Amino acid sequence: MELYALTIHELHDRLKAGEVTAGALARAVFDRIRAVEPEVHAYITLLEEPALAQADRADRAIRDGDLRALTGIPIALKDIFCTRGFRTTCGSRILENFIPPYDATVVERLAAAGAVFTGKTNMDEFAMGSSTETSYFGLTRNPWDLDRIPGGSSGGSAAAVAADACIAALGSDTGGSIRQPAALCGVVGLKPTYGRVSRYGLVAFASSLDQIGPFTKDVEDAAILMNVIAGYDPRESTSVPEDVPDYRAFLGRGIDGWTVGIPKEYFVAGLDPEVETAVRDAIGVIEGLGARCVEVSLPHTEHCLAVYYIVAPAEASSNLARYDGVRYGYRSPDGRDLMEMFKKSRSAGFGAEVKRRIMLGTYALSSGYYDAYYKKASQVRALIKNDFDAAFRTCDALVTPTTPTPAFRIGEKTDDPLQMYLSDILTISTNLAGIPGISVPCGYTAAGLPVGVQFQTAHFAEGKLFQIAAAYEKHANFTKRRPKL
Repeated sequence: MELYALTIHELHDRLKAGEVTAGALARAVFDRIRAVEPEVHAYITLLEEPALAQADRADRAIRDGDLRALTGIPIALKDIFCTRGFRTTCGSRILENFIPPYDATVVERLAAAGAVFTGKTNMDEFAMGSSTETSYFGLTRNPWDLDRIPGGSSGGSAAAVAADACIAALGSDTGGSIRQPAALCGVVGLKPTYGRVSRYGLVAFASSLDQIGPFTKDVEDAAILMNVIAGYDPRESTSVPEDVPDYRAFLGRGIDGWTVGIPKEYFVAGLDPEVETAVRDAIGVIEGLGARCVEVSLPHTEHCLAVYYIVAPAEASSNLARYDGVRYGYRSPDGRDLMEMFKKSRSAGFGAEVKRRIMLGTYALSSGYYDAYYKKASQVRALIKNDFDAAFRTCDALVTPTTPTPAFRIGEKTDDPLQMYLSDILTISTNLAGIPGISVPCGYTAAGLPVGVQFQTAHFAEGKLFQIAAAYEKHANFTKRRPKL
């Protein structure tokens, strides 16, 4: 098997045994990128020269006996994380040439663990989208079918992992932006508990929803990355000082005697029959592993989409007010006065979907409407969280589909924003409640498109999440399959 097709833990063992060098691994990955990138377009910015320098340093460290968790492992970063000295665009014209003066905390932690950074991956502009079609730098294609979308907003990261154009990647998840593209690209994607991973250096979309997590080729690799990036950060106000266990210790424990909830609201009209079949088969595997699967109800699920599309745009309109053409980012050369410069810079710098959400959010926060929209949505959000709290009082985990359909065709939903928003209908509740969720491959459609199953657990119970996901993965064995590019 080619080096670029291996997992973090497989490569770590080979590096430790001296069977391969970090330099050879990095060169193999960049050869793979050159082979598939013209078709997939997973990256906005490639960092080959700095990556090869990092790989050389990794080889010196290995010779000196300093082999860390990610030493020499090529990892891609969604282009929403600040990287000192290298541009961070968020897929937007307004940040096309922005070079941050500091690294995000997750970037610092990956670097300290020895990672080699392959580049910054493509994404929906400011993470606002479900298909990676809103990027100013062009769309990303699904490696399983180049006529289909990879999901979004972290579609570039998911596609890069699926296409073996990196060994693993980081993304951000505001309403499903890790789990949804992971499902559509046939890889593992994890959204941790809100506050588990520092958001310092993450360019904000919706600050009460955003969370950072890994894309990997199997569940063990996700545990390895979470061991590195999780933990308290005093620089980030929502970071929680909660002890972080060794997540790899939960792998292989089994789930015999568990109670697993199946929310009835997630199996409704509109769910693709092939998706439902694959997920029902996954539930059968879970039962075969000794868990008792019971139907549960999350009664406020029907309000999730409405709540999300009030809360997220409202917070986005506030966060994106900083892009005014003055402090950094794109500035229109045509403004005759300050106000005109503001308007023209923002009009030219933002794409249509970002403008749509800014307008929706500004309206929801406006005088006379705040109580009717944002305040009311926040109250219903509390009820959604209460639903999950009640479910986890009797269940160890929940199992649902990750997406309502397999990957759809490029351009299929770009003219219908509501249909696009419905792509995240099964993932947004996890963000609203702040709980962790993971998507694991659970099958394929007749057309060969991947399907994902989603596991959810209570706040800061990522250990249980890894326990059930790894148990399922081992017996279902779908994570080894790769697209033929």
